[in-house]
Amino acid sequence: MNWYSVISKDISQIPAATVFYESELLQAKLECKISGNVEKAVAAMPGIVEKRFGQIQEIEAILEYLNIEHRRLRSKHFRKYQETYARVLSSRDCEKYVDGESEIVDFDLLINEIALLRNKWLAVSKGLDQKSYALSNIVRLRTAGMEDASL
Repeated sequence: MNWYSVISKDISQIPAATVFYESELLQAKLECKISGNVEKAVAAMPGIVEKRFGQIQEIEAILEYLNIEHRRLRSKHFRKYQETYARVLSSRDCEKYVDGESEIVDFDLLINEIALLRNKWLAVSKGLDQKSYALSNIVRLRTAGMEDASL
């Protein structure tokens, strides 16, 4: 499922997307471990990396979409304070009032949650990089004649 398309049409789907990516994250963490047949693990690495990197990119797109919506929402509230407030406010005063709006605070918290999810996925990406590095070293050892190297 393309969660970016779903969320860009209906932002209320973010909890479902978060649940999906959290469950995928558990599976991805298992894929970072080295076990079993080295040849099979080496052969599977490109597909695993492609799938997980695609998921990270989708989370990044969702995060950017939320940031764009956040800026739009801030602009709306900023205009409200500039145009309808009883006295003339400086830009800095307007920004302070906008930052206190509950809608803005809720959006900030949502963005933070998705950013945390993205960071967890970046950790998995690092793990897959390390797995690839370790597997290539094991293959080199076996090529050099150390057949008894085990995992």
